[in-house]
Amino acid sequence: MAFKRVTKIPQATSSPENLIFDLPRRKIPGVLTHQSEVMRAYYETSTEKSDVALQLPTGSGKTLVGALIAEWIRRKKGERVVYLTPTKQLVNQVVTQCESRYGIQANGFTGAKSDYSPSSRSEYKTAEKIAITNYSSLFNTNPFFCDADVIIIDDSHAAENYIASMWSVSLLKVDHDHTACFNSIVSALKPHLDDASNYKLRSSRDENNGWIDKVPTPSFIKSINEIRSIIDEHATTVKSIRYPWSLIRSNLHACHLYLNESEILIRPLIPPTWTHEAFTNARQRIYMSATLGKGGDLERLFGRKKIHRISTPTGWDKQGVGRRLFLFPGMSLDDKEASNLRLSMMQRAGRSLVLVPSTTNGESIRTEIESKISFRTLDAVDIEVTKDPFLKENHAVAIVANRYDGIDFPGDECRVTFVEGLPTATNMQEKFLMSRMAANVLFNERVQTRVLQAIGRCTRSLEDYSAVIVNGLDLQDYLTDKKRRSYLHPEIQAELQFGIEQSMAAKPKDFLDNLNIFLANDEEWESANQDILDLRDSYTQDNFPAITALESAVPHEIDFQKSIWQGDFVDAMDAASRVLGLVGGEHLRGYRALWNYLAGSAANQAYLNGQLATNERSDKYFTDAKNAAVGLLWLVRLATEKDSASDKNPDPEDIIRMEQIENIENVFERYGTTHDRRYAAQEKFILEGINSIDLFETAHVHLGEFLGFNSNKREADGSPDPWWKVGEICFVFEDHAGAKPDSQLSVEKARQAADHPRWMRLNVDNIKSSLIYPILVSPTSRASIGAEPHLKEVFLWPLDDFRQWATQALSTIREIRKTFSSPGDIAWRAEAISKLRMSGLDAPSIRRDRTASCAADRFTFTGS
Repeated sequence: MAFKRVTKIPQATSSPENLIFDLPRRKIPGVLTHQSEVMRAYYETSTEKSDVALQLPTGSGKTLVGALIAEWIRRKKGERVVYLTPTKQLVNQVVTQCESRYGIQANGFTGAKSDYSPSSRSEYKTAEKIAITNYSSLFNTNPFFCDADVIIIDDSHAAENYIASMWSVSLLKVDHDHTACFNSIVSALKPHLDDASNYKLRSSRDENNGWIDKVPTPSFIKSINEIRSIIDEHATTVKSIRYPWSLIRSNLHACHLYLNESEILIRPLIPPTWTHEAFTNARQRIYMSATLGKGGDLERLFGRKKIHRISTPTGWDKQGVGRRLFLFPGMSLDDKEASNLRLSMMQRAGRSLVLVPSTTNGESIRTEIESKISFRTLDAVDIEVTKDPFLKENHAVAIVANRYDGIDFPGDECRVTFVEGLPTATNMQEKFLMSRMAANVLFNERVQTRVLQAIGRCTRSLEDYSAVIVNGLDLQDYLTDKKRRSYLHPEIQAELQFGIEQSMAAKPKDFLDNLNIFLANDEEWESANQDILDLRDSYTQDNFPAITALESAVPHEIDFQKSIWQGDFVDAMDAASRVLGLVGGEHLRGYRALWNYLAGSAANQAYLNGQLATNERSDKYFTDAKNAAVGLLWLVRLATEKDSASDKNPDPEDIIRMEQIENIENVFERYGTTHDRRYAAQEKFILEGINSIDLFETAHVHLGEFLGFNSNKREADGSPDPWWKVGEICFVFEDHAGAKPDSQLSVEKARQAADHPRWMRLNVDNIKSSLIYPILVSPTSRASIGAEPHLKEVFLWPLDDFRQWATQALSTIREIRKTFSSPGDIAWRAEAISKLRMSGLDAPSIRRDRTASCAADRFTFTGS
């Protein structure tokens, strides 16, 4: 056969922005000004820097910028370039754009590496073409892409869970493969958890109101050998945990264990990416994101001490991408009306996108759509390879669960997005730090970025437009809060303000009329659009609080994780102390508490491993953690356990109050704060229920929940009516609401009430050490003589007194709710605890007021 002609290596132009003119197969005329500006800045300042971040707003052509830089590097330096995206669908999307629009040759790599074609492998290895693949293809224990010279990370803001999962063992109780391992670890941890946590581990998600906990590091260290043995046994047969377990097994001392009633997560605070050679050995890493932030969040996500940033192009401080019409049905309509409106809007749109926080939420919406309007529904898997199944339909709804980024629908592909919830904490570590450690400030930028990604799925270019229908109460609360909105881009602030005003006191027809006008995009909409532009010019974007301090602390946080990973606990403690020297101020109280805790944990391990002579440093840091953020129940318990003999420990009753207020926070968050409708409806149900006979017991359960108790009731022979539990205090009730005031309490009823504590200890897990107080709620004070010995073990709450008390209690809780914004607000917690205590609604006060004398002392007995 004839010899092949030698392939000539194409010569790169002087800079990435000029490369576009050397691509004859391109279908675009050139690059836009802002794209050119970013590429020029990269060429002039950053080609040799190890870590570079490029910021381009959502929909401003980030992919083209990344592809041109990748191809320019490949041609200029002959280097292997890997372009990473979050998902397989995006891999295919970027490959299609490169080949069909930009005229850049690229190979996509998805699935198992054994399925990669020989030619694609060779073209990557010889730097003939850029490789486009997903995060998981690089971040795994045996990646094919182990020798990339340059790694370009698209949507880097979305990378945290993809990267952290490499060093995370997650056990789901409902997963049959995980159940035995989950239960074994819970049993191993039982001696190291307080009664409240053990009780909640055996409770339901609804009863726990979003509870999440963390095993304190000193306790975790004590149980490491047992946990290691348990997971070793299961990892050999459970593939989903085998590989991450192999990476953290020998470094459990550098990890944290989070848990609730349905999941256990073991992971390091910061992913140790420096141990992954495929990532750290690259000459350069380029991070592309719509919002890079200023608080060091990108560095934390990727475990890099310093990432050079190329900022947003000139002019984008005011100008946005495309136009969005925000509508908030929940501000005017009840749940049923909002649900019906959603269906009507879907029919008007033809094709629409629904973003939901979980598969369960998605399934309920899918059922409703298919049964009522008969539209085809698709999920993320259906459009993973290509969007064609969705685009070929004129009447379809794509329902995407737990994904607020990555799948784009520009132009007429989709004009209406329904967002059904706030994408806040996406893993247990985030949720714990936000809700239990009051470290929300750390995640301000991360949460905002997720929100921006969600609302930008269908506005992908300057001329694009789409309606964003916000149905989730938590997201509605977030976007309608004036303080939070001030941190958003001025254009989005204006769009939100316009949408809020249109949604107030609106009827379903008003929402539909506005949607029709917007989608028509004619002269009638133009005047409304001008209102948005005028509003935009009056807004400026504020920086999040404490952003400079958070940014300055990042290098020391990375040093901490590196040191503790390799077992140098003294160095880790010193790094944590350097962080503490930088995070002062009121906004960082929770974060300061976190780093005092981490410093104390490192000092404790240094002592245990002979690196420190005494444990005094650990005790001091744990005490400082408790004092840094007064009102954080978790830290108070830790400090108390470490120094149980100290006379400076808080009153145990104060610890109970802290738990109670944390539970109340979860109730407030669940019912929303933008408007009063859902909260008021539940409040109304309780008020009416406690004044009825048939609904009394159910209302009694919900009243306990509103007051911050773990409130429950089981239908079983001999079971009590509701029980309210918080901390070590448990009130167990016998409701006698159907009795007449002049009736006589039977011996059987008295015996049943007195027996409730025994029933509880036999039938409710982890309550054996609780102080159980049986309370009879009854309108009568007469009983047969045979009831007297039983009533000596029971307390009486007269029915009328209970009803008056409950009404006043709900009024106080409503007053506390007025100043609530989000979980983890330390100042709010302190004020709320004070109000709870002054009103006698805290569990210790209820115990004092309701158990002063036994029921027998308040009854008149008749009979022989």
